[in-house]
Amino acid sequence: MKWLPLTTLALSLSFPFAANADWAKVEADAKGQAVYFNAWGGSEATNTYIGWVAQQVKGRYGVELRHVKVTDATEVVKRVQTEVAAGRRTDGSVDLIWVNGENFRNLKQGGLLFGPWAESLPNWGAVDLNKPVRSDFSVPTDGYEAPWGAAQLTFIADQARTPTPPRSAAGLLAFAKANPGRVSYPKLPDFHGTTFVKQVLIELAPDRQLLQAPVSAASFASTTAPLWAYLDQLHPQLWRSGKTFPASAAEMHRMLADGELKLSLTFNPNEAANLIATRQLPTTAYSFGFTGGTIGNVHFVAIPVNAKARAGAQVVANFLLSPEAQARKADVAVWGDPSVLDMAKLPAALQATMRKTAPGALAEAVPTLAEPHASWVEALEAEWLKRYGAR
Repeated sequence: MKWLPLTTLALSLSFPFAANADWAKVEADAKGQAVYFNAWGGSEATNTYIGWVAQQVKGRYGVELRHVKVTDATEVVKRVQTEVAAGRRTDGSVDLIWVNGENFRNLKQGGLLFGPWAESLPNWGAVDLNKPVRSDFSVPTDGYEAPWGAAQLTFIADQARTPTPPRSAAGLLAFAKANPGRVSYPKLPDFHGTTFVKQVLIELAPDRQLLQAPVSAASFASTTAPLWAYLDQLHPQLWRSGKTFPASAAEMHRMLADGELKLSLTFNPNEAANLIATRQLPTTAYSFGFTGGTIGNVHFVAIPVNAKARAGAQVVANFLLSPEAQARKADVAVWGDPSVLDMAKLPAALQATMRKTAPGALAEAVPTLAEPHASWVEALEAEWLKRYGAR
């Protein structure tokens, strides 16, 4: 489709953007700044999209966006912690970070975030407040991070090899037993692997409500007991008998394409469509979810308290929330990352773009399960590594 100028899009919305003197000053201060955006670099589609964003903010606002590709946001959090502890309080190496979950919680609790600023962005008015944009893994955002996109755990299979996929954790165990060595998941703490473990935890938890509260020794022991029993049964049936695990979802996609695995997974319901379009998966690949639902969340961008280019980072975050940028990101031909904007507030042409589907993308309605409280992540990863990481 033809992309409309941002100003045209803004005028076509059903509400006026907040164009005030304070924001004009932010844009003026941002001009000429270099913004170091620390973001996951494990997807070609994501990297290409961020490259497009860099071109746009350079031409429109005079901001130089530099994508620092990372494999784990936890390392970025540690870097910010180290810099602040060393007294580097105004010229940090990170200006903007793609973050959510336990990493946001750790930054917020440590007083390591600039803000609040997110709800002052002009494009905040387009955000869908029915999505969990003010809570990140049960931790209030309080304006310290701006939503960027939505995600949901999605499984991928090949119709030619797996016409009938498993539809639950119990079904997956039975499927693995029927297909020994052809199922796996990424090794924790890879976030796809952690998400898979959380998915099983939610399905098997005796009391799901406990997962929405901060973890305690007692709640962890009682809630995770069925999980470990399940994994103890599952792992011997996995690829390489569960003695080793794929490093990432990207590796699983390659193994699925090669026929080594029968299933892969992603946190983007449209990723399979992109992989088919780029010939990384066969045209017979398809996406599916579990009948009882799969984990979903919103991912965000945040600004460290010691960021050097605070104004530039806000300008970039505001552009990421613009209807134009959100529609392009949601386009399955570009990235396919679901939008966080309220569709009803967008022009019809952009709504159509965001609703486009492509072969391989998730075509069924899958209920969304809430993420556990952020404090569960570190506890789960530590226990998983203790039990299975050294194998």
